[in-house]
Amino acid sequence: MSYPDFHIGRASDLEGSDRRLYRFFEILPGALAWLTIGLVVLFSWLKPHWIAFFIIAFDFYWIVKTAFLSAHLRVNWKKMKQNLKTDWEEKLNNLKWEHIWQMVVLPFYKEDYEVVKSTVEALASADYPKDKMIVVLGAEERAGESALAVAERIKNEYAGRFAHFFIAKHPQNLAGEMPGKGSNSSWAAQKAKEEILDKNSIPYEDVLVSSFDIDTRVYPKYFLCLTYNFLTCEHPFRSSFQPVPLYNNNIWEAPALSRVVGTSGTFWQMMQQERPERLVSFSSHAMNFKTLDEIGYWQKNMVSEDSRIFWNAFMHFNGDYRVVPLAYPVSMDANLAPKLAQTAKNVYKQQRRWTWGVENIAYMLFGFHKKKKEIPLRKRLHFNFVQLEGFWSLSTNALMIFILGWLPLWIGGQAFNDTLLSYNLPRITRTLMTIAMLGLIVSAIISTTLLPPKPAQYKKKKYVSMIIQWLLIPFTIIVFSSFPGLETQTRLMLGKYMGFWVTPKYSKK
Repeated sequence: MSYPDFHIGRASDLEGSDRRLYRFFEILPGALAWLTIGLVVLFSWLKPHWIAFFIIAFDFYWIVKTAFLSAHLRVNWKKMKQNLKTDWEEKLNNLKWEHIWQMVVLPFYKEDYEVVKSTVEALASADYPKDKMIVVLGAEERAGESALAVAERIKNEYAGRFAHFFIAKHPQNLAGEMPGKGSNSSWAAQKAKEEILDKNSIPYEDVLVSSFDIDTRVYPKYFLCLTYNFLTCEHPFRSSFQPVPLYNNNIWEAPALSRVVGTSGTFWQMMQQERPERLVSFSSHAMNFKTLDEIGYWQKNMVSEDSRIFWNAFMHFNGDYRVVPLAYPVSMDANLAPKLAQTAKNVYKQQRRWTWGVENIAYMLFGFHKKKKEIPLRKRLHFNFVQLEGFWSLSTNALMIFILGWLPLWIGGQAFNDTLLSYNLPRITRTLMTIAMLGLIVSAIISTTLLPPKPAQYKKKKYVSMIIQWLLIPFTIIVFSSFPGLETQTRLMLGKYMGFWVTPKYSKK
């Protein structure tokens, strides 16, 4: 696979048989999802007894899976609590670490001054030598003069608190680029390399670069924790480093559905951190600058650059690449808009953007096909199963449990409805789902321990809503998980490609 192939955005970037093969891989996830749904509907009509037994067996599987993932959640929760208490500087004193630089890339679009300021203030307050910190603020030319004015104001206020503070103005309409975080971040990092690293003779291998969303606020020990993990992991230059995303910046202001969806995303990342062999970089992540430069930076022609950077590196290094879980948090905004309806719409759009990560399936399968001699078969089979099963589960499982599981009763015919199996199916299903929902108690308890201090304007009874909000899970898992997942897979299947949607930032304050 030649270098340009590592930055394929979609099938149209290729020609001939490669283009046809890549297009087949783009169709595959959506085809599997719709085939599953279609077969469940068809057999609910033609063979309702078969589907009834399948639904019961699938519900048992769901209970086992829920218990398994809940155990991982509890383990990571305990690790994260311990890591927040750890004196990382003391641990680093046993190592040589004074040469390590921290570069933070912050692409932004039209976010308000207060949003950018809060993020940079958290960096300035972090426990890391400021003479070894570089802040790169990526302003979009297409956002107009107001965005550049925000960047200049932030620079004037904070430049003196870091070794280097650089504004990278990302031009609009560059050939081969899609407007979004990937193209902005890549431009910003390359300009920082030229203007800061090269001009000051800073070795690339001494720089850890964190790619953050503009609302990402670091906890005080984040950079110390990151540095320790980089210096002690087995393959530091073949690794990305993944913190846990908490959507806590405005959690007390956000409505219940936004809190549940955001916290569910946090919980999924915590579970994945206990299965590092499955872990792929997501949202805010870090890696060594030497590695980033070698693989060509974040892709500029796609939406899900945060996870694609993992696959870029995985293909470039012939499978010798991994994500190291930090079990240490960073905090971001939960979705919030002036009206509840707009908040719900924004939550759906954000979930749709995240589930557009399905575009990486085609890239992965195509890369494995091209590198079948270089990447071990075991690794290829492992990731084939993990990624395909993951996106298939995302779009179909909740639908099968909460909606399609009742189809045999509705369309199975009178002959089936007169059977004992028909009578017991809803009762068995209800019982099994009640048992599975008991896991929400664990979710409610853990979620309350992750909350930031309650603002003075809210009464203690606000904690009650933070607990009972988990009753929304059957609704949110369908509307804000399965539906956007099925939509994105269908869009990709039909070649209706998505662009990058910027989540609006809003505060009631």
